[in-house]
Amino acid sequence: MVRFRDVPVTDEAAHALLAEYFAERAAGFPSAGGYRTTFPAPEQFVPPTGVFLLVVDDSATDAASDADTDADAASDADTIIGCGGIRRLQPSDGVEAVRYEVKHLYLRPSARGLGAGRALLTELEGRARAYGATEVVLDTNASLEAAGALYRRAGYVDVEPYNDNPNATNWYAKGL
Repeated sequence: MVRFRDVPVTDEAAHALLAEYFAERAAGFPSAGGYRTTFPAPEQFVPPTGVFLLVVDDSATDAASDADTDADAASDADTIIGCGGIRRLQPSDGVEAVRYEVKHLYLRPSARGLGAGRALLTELEGRARAYGATEVVLDTNASLEAAGALYRRAGYVDVEPYNDNPNATNWYAKGL
């Protein structure tokens, strides 16, 4: 089971996860061109215009408790498995929807394929809805096949590019 913790993007654990994410992306980026690392602007991820979440795996703490160890000795740093955020996009010509963008959805490799990514995406969509969003958008790269599959299973559809992200090859949207 996972839970979510709101943090500033400048939080030490958030920064460490983002650094892992960027390093992994740069290492696996298609050879044509290079991956552009852009750490998120902190002011864009503050409620109600955005939020940044850490994904905490409670099963690690539960296992420590079951093993008769001091559960308090296990820090969140030992159980943080991912992160992600949303930020409100400025209105653009021809777009009437209140749009929030999913950014930096990342899970450590050991946490992938276990449902935490879908849980994080659902949580971020719920936060966006609570902030007044009528649509959630995101961009990704075709090399992230599992991410694209997750987004399509979650109801996202292909859309025309809504930004000029040089790392993106695919753009998605979902009405809320």
